[in-house]
Amino acid sequence: MTSRAAAPCRATRSFLLVVRALFTLLVVAGCTGAPEGSGPAFGPPEGDTAEEVVMARADWRSGFLQAAIVRQLIDELGYEVSELAERTYPPETAYPLLGRGELDLWANGWFPLHEPFLEQERVTGQRVPYPIEPVGTLVPAGAVQGYLIDRESAEELGITSMGDLARPEIAAMFDHDGDGRADLYGCDVGWGCHGTIIEHLEQHAWGDTVEQVSGVYRDLFEEVRQRIDAGQPTLFYTWTPNWTVAVLEPGVDVVWLEVPALAGEDPPPSVSGLEGCAGPDPCQLGWEVNDIRSVANTGFLDAHPPIRRLLEVVEIPVDDLAEQHARMVAEEPYPEDQIERDAATWIDQNRDLVDRWLRAARDA
Repeated sequence: MTSRAAAPCRATRSFLLVVRALFTLLVVAGCTGAPEGSGPAFGPPEGDTAEEVVMARADWRSGFLQAAIVRQLIDELGYEVSELAERTYPPETAYPLLGRGELDLWANGWFPLHEPFLEQERVTGQRVPYPIEPVGTLVPAGAVQGYLIDRESAEELGITSMGDLARPEIAAMFDHDGDGRADLYGCDVGWGCHGTIIEHLEQHAWGDTVEQVSGVYRDLFEEVRQRIDAGQPTLFYTWTPNWTVAVLEPGVDVVWLEVPALAGEDPPPSVSGLEGCAGPDPCQLGWEVNDIRSVANTGFLDAHPPIRRLLEVVEIPVDDLAEQHARMVAEEPYPEDQIERDAATWIDQNRDLVDRWLRAARDA
């Protein structure tokens, strides 16, 4: 009897010892987790580990760095993020893909310029609940845009405004194809600026004597640079932050032209202290200063609160982007892996701030 009773007692004690050991291991693991800001403490919620975040980027080079920074930050949260170079699109392509859920997000929204791309029927092709939303502000009021001409022509012909191009004799100076209208080197078809330039041409009197030249912007700008280097009158569109203003410096090589107000309407948007404006300060560019924002599929954001919170808090100084854009031009050709290294360097240089963003994302 004694020996038979002792066996269950020994088994019970062994079981309790195992339980106690397991409990001790769990306590120790909880007290000695990964250092703050690294390792599993910043991993995705359970179940997200194997899921790939399908991210895209814009097809203009000045948008590459901020996209790479956002991609690497999401990667630091523990998610697997698609390679950006494999998904490089104009807005006309990206927004419908976001609306259909074939893309999760991109970091190249310009607002208010891209607001037309958010119209649900344009994005989804049907009347459905709003599927896309801008989230956070990557670069607040960082995107200045407008029309420029070479400084020599501005001074010789007394041009300060796009309204001056309504005069046929002035427009003819910028006519390269012999049709009597000034050639305005504009944007790629499918970009928001392409549509806005068309609207300006339709709305303003100078639209009768100016036409937009479209194509691949990088190639168009190379033609602009060559013409200006050759001393030929040249009219073009550009924006900041962008490498173009490092190649042709406003106030030195080129000047910003003002856009006159339409009859009976409020004056167009203006920018104070703009270097190289041909008119008085503030410079009445006719283009709103844009915020650069991330845009994502709403269902994706709802399913991944850490990523939503990360996108809400990330902010990149416009001067940091401009500095990298200038380096891209100076060091041509500029490979994809160098852009990724630039993003990693920026993150390392801002590590304290980045870790605060990551903690906020994880707390979500």
